[in-house]
Amino acid sequence: MKNLIKLIITIVLFYYLSRLIDFDKLQKIVLQGHLEWIILALFFQLSSTFVAAYRWFKISKLINLTENLSFYIQSYFKGTFFNQVLPSSIGGDAVKIYDLIKKGYNKKDAFYDVFVDRVIGLVGLLILNLFSTILFFGTFSNDFSLLIIFITLSGIGGFLFLFHLEKITFLGKYKFLDLFHRLARRLNKLYASNKILMQHLAISIAVHILSVLAMFSLSLSIDLNIDFEVLLIAIPPVFLLTIVPISLAGWGIREGAMVGILMLVGADQTKVLAMSILYGLLLILSAIPGAFFWVKGRKN
Repeated sequence: MKNLIKLIITIVLFYYLSRLIDFDKLQKIVLQGHLEWIILALFFQLSSTFVAAYRWFKISKLINLTENLSFYIQSYFKGTFFNQVLPSSIGGDAVKIYDLIKKGYNKKDAFYDVFVDRVIGLVGLLILNLFSTILFFGTFSNDFSLLIIFITLSGIGGFLFLFHLEKITFLGKYKFLDLFHRLARRLNKLYASNKILMQHLAISIAVHILSVLAMFSLSLSIDLNIDFEVLLIAIPPVFLLTIVPISLAGWGIREGAMVGILMLVGADQTKVLAMSILYGLLLILSAIPGAFFWVKGRKN
């Protein structure tokens, strides 16, 4: 039922976009894309997944999960495959938790390991968006830039506040709030050293820069004249919106957000939609190794 609702939302979003976009022109743009730039975009996206898996590996070592890097790379690709290719209710994070449990690790440790990796990845995205907006302030309108700065500062502030929830002991008395209380304890234990936290956030920022580079390469493949700094500001909010699980693998949400944001700098709507669709297809292509690792794991 959930997947049916997501499918309906995805169709509705694309129907709305179809009223704004010339689809004959869109098809022509996609088919005439420069292959060399698309291949480079695939390289950047695959690199992003490898670096993200490396971040998860580093976080897991702090929790005393002792698998080698190869395990985390394979599991991360499997999670990406489930997120991007399979219309399944089993999310990528659930796949990664299951892989850890299969290795004999405690369910709580597996959950917190994947959850902390997700949080660090999200905060890295917020930091990248904040600094890009400040560094290139004026690229977008002041109102839009200030809105991004407010949202990112709020998110980063919320993350920092999370560390202090350990001191609010009464939260442990409530079932739902106890999750945040326990997470705060874990974070304080894991990141007693600010240096390690900074290292993991730096890795997260690198992950997202590689994804933006993939998008920039796709823009070059269709001759969309848009500066890299524009994408550094515009793409992170799009990624944030696609985290909300209301459409299939973010389809429709990503395209609508991309067109809406880049319209603010006068970008060609049809080319922006083409870039976004190509990126969605690129995500599917880059997730294919996950299918191999999944089949391989089922045989073992």
